[in-house]
Amino acid sequence: MDIKTIEEGKSTAITSYILVVGVLIAMSMNSEKRNAFASYHIRQALGLSILFVAIGYTLSGFSADAPEILLPFWLCMTVLWGYGLYTAISGQMRPMPIIGTLCQKVFKTIGA
Repeated sequence: MDIKTIEEGKSTAITSYILVVGVLIAMSMNSEKRNAFASYHIRQALGLSILFVAIGYTLSGFSADAPEILLPFWLCMTVLWGYGLYTAISGQMRPMPIIGTLCQKVFKTIGA
């Protein structure tokens, strides 16, 4: 991928990692003029957001008195979000550990 494409899609890619609503904003930003770099990161962020909501909903049944359950969840999500944001800022297209390749396969029609 050329540098021009990366620079044009960088702001959209970064926006996609702003919590759950950032994915929707980034999809809107990328809808007219599709950018492959932005689409890649939108798919990554969408998968991460869905995972966050699904696991968060499941863990919401546990009380806040159970940090041994909630702390690893928050730590893992923070590390994955930080990794995704770092790769978007640095202009890289590396999949997130564990879920990145699956996100690209499942959401392949987004931004295509």
